Amino acid sequence: MKDSSSVPFIIDAHLDLATNAMTMNRDLTKSVQEIRDKESELGWKDYQDRGNGTVSLPELREGNLGLVLATMISRYSENGSPLHTMALPGWHSPQQAFAHAQCQLAWYHEMEALGEMVQITTKEGLASHFTMWTESTDGLQKKPVGYILALEGADSIVNLDYLHTFHEQGLRSIGISHFGPGRYAAGTHSDGSGLTAIGKELLKEMNQLPMQLDLTHLTDKGFFEALDIFQGTVIASHQNCRSIVPGERQFSDDQIKCIIERDGMLGGALDTWMLYPDFKLGKDNPKECNIHMELLVDHFDHICQMAGNSNHIGFGSDLDGLFGLEQTPYDINTIADLQKFDAILGKRGYTKKDRDNIFFGNWLRTLNRILS
Repeated sequence: MKDSSSVPFIIDAHLDLATNAMTMNRDLTKSVQEIRDKESELGWKDYQDRGNGTVSLPELREGNLGLVLATMISRYSENGSPLHTMALPGWHSPQQAFAHAQCQLAWYHEMEALGEMVQITTKEGLASHFTMWTESTDGLQKKPVGYILALEGADSIVNLDYLHTFHEQGLRSIGISHFGPGRYAAGTHSDGSGLTAIGKELLKEMNQLPMQLDLTHLTDKGFFEALDIFQGTVIASHQNCRSIVPGERQFSDDQIKCIIERDGMLGGALDTWMLYPDFKLGKDNPKECNIHMELLVDHFDHICQMAGNSNHIGFGSDLDGLFGLEQTPYDINTIADLQKFDAILGKRGYTKKDRDNIFFGNWLRTLNRILS
């Protein structure tokens, strides 16, 4: 393992670790290569990225990614249909969705028991965790990966009482929508719809707690409705720019401007279809399309030009979001390669201060607002 003092500390604002562990049956304490080899040996074909995954806990350490916003994903669907094109279950009741989310939380707790991860819920905890990762000179130390608990899609919040239950368990970030219809808000591919009546009530209740709203996956209508109601910190954990790569999943300049005005954050995502116009899932090849890591910097540049500074961008890679090498920039082998952005950003004119902002400083600023 590299000496952590020689590479930048990185915060990744969106990883679906528990979904990979509990839905895809991946032992994330193993290396990425071990996981790939095991899935290839077993001949598993149930997910497109079998044998092609890019994220595990050893690789997070290798890349000095010491803090992540780690999700729980659990969806309600009246007819039980899978989530969008992904084979994530749509549970038949909110209570089942809640129980499934608790299963994912139990996995995070198991990783804590092994010393693999540690949950961050306080400012003091965040400060000491950052110091441990950035000031230790023992490059061989097995440092626990810090995580702040996030919910992607709010279907598992059975009612407002459950919001407080989740908060007591450490939940600090909520994206109330995901793909398609949701109990609280319409998500990606449901353009024209917005918040539901109970979604508006949920945001009002969130105003009473130190939590942030993740605007990722909201429809345009739902985005502006949510901003009118929610008064706290807003982020877009894994979101790029519509003006560069068209599509309703990306944010328009008007939406980006709103986040900047609220002193929020946008985490750059590395899914190829968010970096390359009209990328055809399951057909196009990232290498043949010349989709490389630096394309994300085009989105960073655009946001920086709008803001007049580098204070509103960071990483929300989503590199384990049910895709792998088949849908990742060709110059990424594992998530540890996020370290390459230090040289890429430097070549594009980003100063050391800018790079520190992007790697960790901006996320530290916003995260401190939601910690006790």
